[in-house]
Amino acid sequence: MESEGMKRVCTELQPSRFENIVALVALYRPGPMEWIPQYINNRHGRTQVTYLHPKLEPILRETYGIAIYQDQVMRIARDVAGFSMSEADELRKVMGKKLKDQVPIYRERFITGAMEHSAVTRRLAEEIFAFVEPFAGYGFNKAHAVAYAMIAYQTAYLKANHAVSYVTALLTSVKD
Repeated sequence: MESEGMKRVCTELQPSRFENIVALVALYRPGPMEWIPQYINNRHGRTQVTYLHPKLEPILRETYGIAIYQDQVMRIARDVAGFSMSEADELRKVMGKKLKDQVPIYRERFITGAMEHSAVTRRLAEEIFAFVEPFAGYGFNKAHAVAYAMIAYQTAYLKANHAVSYVTALLTSVKD
């Protein structure tokens, strides 16, 4: 989190909760970076958070309407399209590994499932899938993002409160 870009994003975001740092860790990578401005604007109330379907609100509320984590994509597949957790995980793998030949199969299963499970029109089911698809391709597992954020937080604390000891330990750890 020490790059100039990340420092700028942190200044714009003004994180006030650990979850904000977790989200930045997941977003600050090629692909999801394009959603950082929307995340920041939604968080600060500059833009209104909207949901394509009411079932998406409890899943996306903590991330201000943005699907950041693979876990959210899986939950959307389960809650909106009626996938089992193992089916949702298969969808995540297909999208995450960009198995282009299998995406149309899962797309149709998602759309059909959403129409049956959530009583939505085909058009809305397609919109929800189109919303989920890019996030699934780049999404971080939330636990992974939490682990990185915890290290970043601890490192920042040590640098701010024990700078000499921190730098000494850092230099010693890489002396060879």
